[in-house]
Amino acid sequence: MEVNLLYGSSGLIADFPEDRTSVVRARETPPIADEMGAVLQALREPIASAPLRDLSGPTDHVAIVFSDITRAVPYRTILPPLLQELPRVPVPQIVFINALGSHRPNTQDELVEILGAEVVELYRIEQHDSHSEEDLVPLGRTASGNEIWVNRTYMQSSVRILTGLIEPHLFAGFSGGPKAVLPGIAGIRSIAANHGAHMIGHPGSGFGRTQGNPIWEEMMEVALMTEPTFLVNVTQTEGRGLSGVFAGRLAEAHAAGVDFARRHSVVPVDRAFEVVVTTAGGYPFDISMYQSVKGVAAAGAIVKDGGAIVLASECREGVPSFGEFGDILRASQDPDRLLGMVSSSGFFMQDQWDAQILAQIVRRADLHIYSDGLSEDQVRQTFGRPCEDISGTVRYLLEEHGPRARVAVLPAGPLSVPFLNGSRSP
Repeated sequence: MEVNLLYGSSGLIADFPEDRTSVVRARETPPIADEMGAVLQALREPIASAPLRDLSGPTDHVAIVFSDITRAVPYRTILPPLLQELPRVPVPQIVFINALGSHRPNTQDELVEILGAEVVELYRIEQHDSHSEEDLVPLGRTASGNEIWVNRTYMQSSVRILTGLIEPHLFAGFSGGPKAVLPGIAGIRSIAANHGAHMIGHPGSGFGRTQGNPIWEEMMEVALMTEPTFLVNVTQTEGRGLSGVFAGRLAEAHAAGVDFARRHSVVPVDRAFEVVVTTAGGYPFDISMYQSVKGVAAAGAIVKDGGAIVLASECREGVPSFGEFGDILRASQDPDRLLGMVSSSGFFMQDQWDAQILAQIVRRADLHIYSDGLSEDQVRQTFGRPCEDISGTVRYLLEEHGPRARVAVLPAGPLSVPFLNGSRSP
């Protein structure tokens, strides 16, 4: 049987034995026919909030927090109605803040790709720098004692609008909502504390989990500390059509979006598999190996101990070079050493969180990587084995694991979250 895997911008077709293959997909969600109309309606009939146009006036300064190039948020659909609902605010008093978290700055071409040329030409855009202390302001400490710093421009604005995409997230449960603030526009020390080894290793963290997840709960605590004015979040179909719009007060609107996303993206399966084929969800989700750990984590939920994961991820930016993800992998040499390193007292390297999750998974399952953007050395650096032919590798692995071995295929990777029946549901 042929399955189209989400890979880069074009996809990738692989062939699997029909009698030994289970394809795991999110539940079908019909795309919204009139996408801009749906956004406008959500802005005018929000959840637990007054309509957006009633929340700003001619003296207000508006900050709109938007996601970077690694998130497939349809801003060209969202922004025209959103800006239409700020009719009394002069253009010079509106700033777009790129919620980079610890990611690299986006190029001018990428900003145009995200926001559209007209927005980039007309409005001021600030790329958040989590390392620039002069661009941050302190908010105090969270209930867990972590010190919080966030973007100065955002806090100085009288109207604060958060935007984003709600989808399953490998340790924060779901994206969107409070993630626009922490890690989006937070200081690196605040990000490091929230993404620390003990938080990543907590049994409550993981795909699809919000309540009882210390990472997500602190994210929401911090976002509420900033007193955001309004949230605009969306969900998408596997084909990137808009499936839902959730606007209004942060906590309530995000909860409604998470409930919708959970019903469609969390998929129960009856057994663990000897082989699991996964992706990172295609471009821009598979832009680098750092981002692609999400796909490995999704597969890790249903692979048998001693089994194998086959990742198909383009990784056009490589490991990548920005940040310290590659440095951690090079310094550790093997998963056990990496886990010991990140868990040691006082240790911190940027991006250690995804490296930790990767190491936890490859300790119990072999990783094979098919990628046009990674060299063989880079594949091995990420504790993987180079794969040149997905179908051939799967046939070999099934033969190695015996006649009763089966393969699960996650064509959209982490965009659908599998869990074993009888285990704790996300």
